[in-house]
Amino acid sequence: MTSTAAAQRRAVFYLRISLDQTGEGLAVDRQRKECQRIARQRGWRVVGEFVDNSISASDARKNRPGYDALVKAYEAGEFDALVCYDMDRLTRQPRQMEDWLDAAEQRGLDLVTANGEADLTTDAGRTFVRVRMAFARGEVERKSARQKVAAAQRAKLGRPPLGVRLTGYTAKGETVPDEAELVRRIFKMFHSGESLRGIAAVLTAEGLAARNGRPWNPSSIRETLTNPRYAGRSIYNRLASEAAARKARTAGKAAEPLTVARGTWESLVSDDVFDAVQSRLTDPRRRTQQGTDRKHLGSGMFLCDSCGQPVVSFSGGRYRCKAACVNRAHGPVDHVRVRRIIAADDDRDAPLARGVDEFVTALVTERLSRPDAAKLLAAPTVDTAPLRAEQDRLRARLDTIDAEYDDGIIDGLRWRTAKEKVNAQLSEVDRKIRASTPGGGALGDMLAAPDPAEAFLAGSLMARRSVIDALCEVRLRRGTRGSKTFDPNTVRVEWRR
Repeated sequence: MTSTAAAQRRAVFYLRISLDQTGEGLAVDRQRKECQRIARQRGWRVVGEFVDNSISASDARKNRPGYDALVKAYEAGEFDALVCYDMDRLTRQPRQMEDWLDAAEQRGLDLVTANGEADLTTDAGRTFVRVRMAFARGEVERKSARQKVAAAQRAKLGRPPLGVRLTGYTAKGETVPDEAELVRRIFKMFHSGESLRGIAAVLTAEGLAARNGRPWNPSSIRETLTNPRYAGRSIYNRLASEAAARKARTAGKAAEPLTVARGTWESLVSDDVFDAVQSRLTDPRRRTQQGTDRKHLGSGMFLCDSCGQPVVSFSGGRYRCKAACVNRAHGPVDHVRVRRIIAADDDRDAPLARGVDEFVTALVTERLSRPDAAKLLAAPTVDTAPLRAEQDRLRARLDTIDAEYDDGIIDGLRWRTAKEKVNAQLSEVDRKIRASTPGGGALGDMLAAPDPAEAFLAGSLMARRSVIDALCEVRLRRGTRGSKTFDPNTVRVEWRR
């Protein structure tokens, strides 16, 4: 190649460091200077650079914005020479490296390293890189195996895991007071009935950002709520589950065991609160409308008395179950009217509720207005671990039923029958868990107020839903055809406490 052709080469740099301990990008600056030296020696014109700071190249699943932009720029024909400090800086993935080797062999890309390790402009250089990548990949896999063993051992000893620190704690597991209080508040709001989106909106309105400086969103709130470290639990491979194990077996891989121990750090929430939050997060009734706040008091929570399935709100302001067994007006809720219903000396003098929501609101408000309302927190102490294990088993069974239907093992009728049976069993287990869970969340907050009944009426929709769900199970029966007045006998309320 002539010097004139070489001078026409448009070169870019790719700079990367896995972990910048100082946060000042010094290692990247050192790489840049070495790459500039190579470009000057070869007479190449530098037209750009692509940087990834504190990002590993060992895991192909990790997003590397700089690397992705580099690939797109090459495909767009923006450069024909690439300089990096060494081959490990560019990639440790054999498949990605083969793509660059193909570019060098077939499309004339000049790729060299600043440390003199490789030069893909020659056959010998390309052969060296292939051998080098095979050894590097083997070391990555050995390092990964060592790290997994070490991580599992740390979990068994109750030590904080290495890596990015968790909001609320230092890297050593010491509590950061301001962050810890924010974490406790997030758990309290969700435990009190607020939605993921609602919590994120409150924190954003207050100008509170997540630890990475970004606004809170439903996903980051969920990540916080599902992290067992906040309950003082030292866990390795916390994503292990029957579904994950089944998937691993199908792929011919061994499922890693779940490691659980007590952490040596201070827990920010109690086991009871953490378990109650997990139960609510995985409740199928709540997950029917992921990402949205409920707009009606009983949607997804009140049950059809005929089929036992949750009712949802349809157009026209009515509750219906999936099978359309019931079709009931939920109606407006007027707090003044609710107070008049409760204050009436005789049922005959009380105004009639105008729909299901107003009737249920009046019932719960009246219960909270009684002198013994504080006793509602005194739920019997029951070991919920077996119940939660049964909950997990039934949910895994639902996954299996769906898989059997997808694989053609069972037909639609058997699928529907099996799902209804398991869902009924799951609803009963959920009822037992709620009945045995100590008071807290929205119910505890309202019972601690000077006037619990007024606190209930003044609470948010999500908080009122949480209180109703803690106190009772509401089942809707079919109304009388043609009747224009609400019949209280068509609503069956079973008190949990």
